[in-house]
Amino acid sequence: MSEPLGLNSVVGFGGGIENGLVVHPDGRTLIYPLGSTIVLRDKNDPRAQEFLQGHSDKVSCLALSKSGRYLASGQITYMGFTADIIIWDLETRQLMHRMALHKVKIQALDFSCDERYLASLGGQDDNALVLWDVETGRAICGSPAHTNFSLTVKFFNNANDRLVTGGNYNLRVWEYDLSNNKLRPTEAQLGQMQRIIKTITVDHRDDFMYCGTSTGDVLQIALDRVMLRNLGPGKEPIKLHATASCEVPTGDVMIGGGDGSLCIMRTAAEGLPGNPKQLKKMAKMAEVKLEGGVTSISLNEVAGRTCSFFVGTAACNIYEVTFELSSGKLTSELVQTAHDSPINDLCFPTEYSDVFATCGVGHIRVWHLGSCRELLRISVPNLEARCVIFSTDGKSIISGWSDGKIRAFGPQSGKLLYTINDAHLKSVTALACTSDSRRIVSGGEEGQVRVWRIGPQSQTLEASMKDHRGTVNSIRIKSNNEEFVSASSDGSCIIWDMRTFKRRVNLFANTFFKAVVYHPDESQLVTTGTDRKITYWDAYDGQAIRIIDGAESAPGSDDINTLAVDCEGEAIVSGGGDKLVRLWGYDEGHCYFVGVAHSGAVNRVAVTPDKSKIVSVGAEGGIFIWDFAQPKTLADL
Repeated sequence: MSEPLGLNSVVGFGGGIENGLVVHPDGRTLIYPLGSTIVLRDKNDPRAQEFLQGHSDKVSCLALSKSGRYLASGQITYMGFTADIIIWDLETRQLMHRMALHKVKIQALDFSCDERYLASLGGQDDNALVLWDVETGRAICGSPAHTNFSLTVKFFNNANDRLVTGGNYNLRVWEYDLSNNKLRPTEAQLGQMQRIIKTITVDHRDDFMYCGTSTGDVLQIALDRVMLRNLGPGKEPIKLHATASCEVPTGDVMIGGGDGSLCIMRTAAEGLPGNPKQLKKMAKMAEVKLEGGVTSISLNEVAGRTCSFFVGTAACNIYEVTFELSSGKLTSELVQTAHDSPINDLCFPTEYSDVFATCGVGHIRVWHLGSCRELLRISVPNLEARCVIFSTDGKSIISGWSDGKIRAFGPQSGKLLYTINDAHLKSVTALACTSDSRRIVSGGEEGQVRVWRIGPQSQTLEASMKDHRGTVNSIRIKSNNEEFVSASSDGSCIIWDMRTFKRRVNLFANTFFKAVVYHPDESQLVTTGTDRKITYWDAYDGQAIRIIDGAESAPGSDDINTLAVDCEGEAIVSGGGDKLVRLWGYDEGHCYFVGVAHSGAVNRVAVTPDKSKIVSVGAEGGIFIWDFAQPKTLADL
């Protein structure tokens, strides 16, 4: 049986999840989702992390109880299936209850003020409001939220039997009737106004609630009569929807917009000079601009005349925003950043384990492994980096892009060193560098393999091989620079002579080859692909030596996308569409360890050159760092 692979740390943040970033009342811990994992991170030390793992798919919402003892999380699942809600005990970090009632998706969650009840809202396919008993994990009662779908739910701050839901042209205050065990709704009276409610904040006295809308205005609703009292901000609405909100200790409200704007709106009632009975619209007091649409705002701490908030954005950035009450100024500081789209490739420099590079849409990023911090970001807007490598001498980061160009950058400055225009007709999908850094081999989406000589001032094409008919997914060069191997989606893997640029050996299999690696002694090759098999080949005559099942052969299980071998050739690491990272003994072909954390396909894995860690990147944009586990040999068994 396989053992679990130990997750050491994570670089990433599920920024697209509304209200997904929460500050724990202990003042030290940040809680946020990444894929199917929930991360508990020390706000001052990005390496001090703990993980809550229990969901089978992407986490869709979080809620923290008032005291910070309980955390509730909901997930997305497949159409027609029920989605789980999990209540965690944060004191013991244990799963307390797993509840399943809603179909497909959990849209929103919230705890009552006394932590007795949990309210859950199903997604568009379910659209039911359910009240749960936190102590027993049982459903108390439920009701359809509305004829149109609802997006958010919030409990009152001082009454455990009253809550509010809002969504597409609906806003309701609900009262739980304990004697009859029913939820009774009251429609909010907005007059002729029609709004899609995106976010709701109830003030600390339960007098008013503030509803951010897709129109960009904020409604102030009096809760005693459930009636519209005021709105704002007047002539300059919040752009791209009012997406997140939070009450400021002064009683004002902080609103985040889809364009990255963050503003504080004055909520105190002020009459117009000519007509005191008619209220002035709620005006913006202070504003700051962040990168990415604001999705979460959570109060961090109040110290004297300043209060700070943690803000999460759709660009997967976490900011600490400080509001000075005396001057009315908002200032922001970037705390953490991550990829907001799938990561395509990952690489380490030759024999150096402290840094690694990742690439995706629009960016190449260099990370420090020890501190999980971003050291360098190279931006090329509107293009996708498909592959990235460090040159063997470490003097450049070489990348292949969706426009068919190869671009090389300085590893410390990020400055563009050279560009090879029209390197391939379509995307550049694979790269490798010789041990003397004088030549690089590139593979393209159209199937061509090309060898480039890199001089001090020029980059020249030495050879172009056109034997492949499908995308070249992986290229590896032998350490003596005499031959290299390319794996393609056309079902062939070719070993090429580096001097004559003719093929030496053809490896054929009934699969789209996705990855190929040399064993460190270079006597064997290991390939994998869409048939979910890991195949060992003799590097001299191209004969298949061994074939092992690399994934569960159940119908619908996905390809294996990537392989890595450690520097001593004792272990193979694989990852693919089944979202698992597997560690195999090279000699036995047995899977000893399985890592569960990704919520999308694993696109790349790498073993650090010092064999201490395994790094995997995936379609959810997360970077997962695992502790390398030594596979047991036959002598140990």
